[in-house]
Amino acid sequence: MWIKALDMILEKMKSSGFNFSHVRAFSGAGQQHGSVYWKEGASQILKNLSPDLPLHQLLKACFSVSDSPVWMDSSTITQCLSLEKAVGGAQHLANITGSRACERFTGNQIAKIYSQNPEVYAQTERISVVSSFAASLFLSAYAPIDYCDGSGMNLLQIRDKIWSTACLNACAPGLEEKLGPVVLSSSVLGSVSPYYIQRYGFSPDCKVVAFTGDNPASLAGMKLEEGDIAISLGTSDTLFLWIKEPTPALEGHIFCNPVDSQAYMALLCFKNGSLIRERIRDDCASGSWDEFSKALKCTVVGNNGNLGFYFDVIEITPEAVGIHRFNRDNNKVPDFPKEVEIRALIEGQFMAKRIHAEKLGYKIMPRTRILATGGASYNKEILQVLSDVFSAPVYTIDTANSACLGCAYRAIHGLVAETSVSLVDVVKLAPEPRLVVTPTAGADQLYQPLLKRYAELEQKVLYSPNSSILAKLQEKEKSKTSSRN
Repeated sequence: MWIKALDMILEKMKSSGFNFSHVRAFSGAGQQHGSVYWKEGASQILKNLSPDLPLHQLLKACFSVSDSPVWMDSSTITQCLSLEKAVGGAQHLANITGSRACERFTGNQIAKIYSQNPEVYAQTERISVVSSFAASLFLSAYAPIDYCDGSGMNLLQIRDKIWSTACLNACAPGLEEKLGPVVLSSSVLGSVSPYYIQRYGFSPDCKVVAFTGDNPASLAGMKLEEGDIAISLGTSDTLFLWIKEPTPALEGHIFCNPVDSQAYMALLCFKNGSLIRERIRDDCASGSWDEFSKALKCTVVGNNGNLGFYFDVIEITPEAVGIHRFNRDNNKVPDFPKEVEIRALIEGQFMAKRIHAEKLGYKIMPRTRILATGGASYNKEILQVLSDVFSAPVYTIDTANSACLGCAYRAIHGLVAETSVSLVDVVKLAPEPRLVVTPTAGADQLYQPLLKRYAELEQKVLYSPNSSILAKLQEKEKSKTSSRN
């Protein structure tokens, strides 16, 4: 599917008259934590592509796993527990790789495939993440994984920027050879493959710069600076910022920085993003974003104390599922009026982001800017709630597709990175973020007690032993052990 999508994009560009010969370099991004499994012999097929046929026909027999695990997969809890145990616990794993074991992370997905289908694993010649898979298509050779996307696998030592032997061994045998090397995110991997030169007219001198994950690419595209917070409002919602000294914790993630090899980026991911916003829009606003926005405008800041947790699927931060509504007296209620439901959803999503960011040590300061991207960044009323909850101005860039823009910036940077030119210098003439909204007067005073209440309810309702996915699994494993004994 991904390969055919690439065929379609390039063919549309070609038919529209795009001049590929003008492209000096390009990079790209893939959704983080997804993985692709190349079958034995695939490298030889990659090297010998006929420009007369589309890629999806040429490569259809190249994969040992037909359906790629992606970031929404939560079926690897057993493998997560095993990995944490193998390296001395969740915090120790976080100290090594930047994150405790996460179900969606690639190392745990590989461990599941190895454990359930060892013959498929044995037939796998190379394992790519989505970003390095896409780069491989353009190189007609296996592309290395960049440091930044590699740090979202529970396999890379983020400080040394090498694979962790302990983590690799805990996931599957011979894994380092199947993963290949890791490289600096600004590395030039080589020139574009002859396939693209002959089929589309690329220049033989066109360079392929290492591809990275979508969130790191957004950091580059938004020209994030120290002190800024970026929030991507997409299928999943993510919050990330630039840091110098990593302090890994049991929630959130520390990745290598895609534009500064001496820095890091911190990230919080929330799985229930645009999909639940769209469901509530359909349920409460007749499927209309205009009606949804009107509901936010006609309800008061703070929603008269009504709070809600909205998790249609198992959430990442915190690990919980279900819909929980509370009135101003902290009594659980079965439903809200439609307008109250809409505001409770949006306020709750942003309060959770601020609470969990501050748990990781983030400080909301007078000079803090919030840079918003993703589909919901076009909705001014949603951004107003974001500004009010964080008590900080919200900016956007000209395009909601900041990951794509970041790839273009990184491609330019890759051509000069070896001369110690920074990405900031390369894109200094690029447009600055645009101020969209500022906090409503008095909103901070209203939200301070609400944030405290939200955090207390979250701790009471969502962190109780009965709501913990891992606790349930651990109890199940104990039960199995007792039965065997």
